[in-house]
Amino acid sequence: MVTKQLRDLPENADLRRADSLAREIFSDVANKWALLIIEALGERTLRFSEVRDEVEGVSHKMLTQNLRMLERNGLVDRKVHPTVPPRVEYTLTEPGRALRATVDAICGWTHRYLGHIEAARGRFDE
Repeated sequence: MVTKQLRDLPENADLRRADSLAREIFSDVANKWALLIIEALGERTLRFSEVRDEVEGVSHKMLTQNLRMLERNGLVDRKVHPTVPPRVEYTLTEPGRALRATVDAICGWTHRYLGHIEAARGRFDE
């Protein structure tokens, strides 16, 4: 694990520690909805309903919770326009765009090994 190379970092940066800030952040962003929201936003600014349309299957509650979490962690900017009804837009911040590169890599890995994993599941489930 990469954290073994980081011996000089403070304890709150150690992913191995259950009580570290790094573990909390990792736990927040390493869930399917957060990753899919980050991928959906990409380089665009989207309204709540547009994000929901891009991330098929996400409930209103889960989308709200994950957008708030991403905003809290500084990965998403939320802009409220003073209109009636209010128009709210979401966009990735610089750290969010940096994380998107990792999300893109995970998406690429999924596409590359989809057939392999599907075959392995077929053998396992026989």
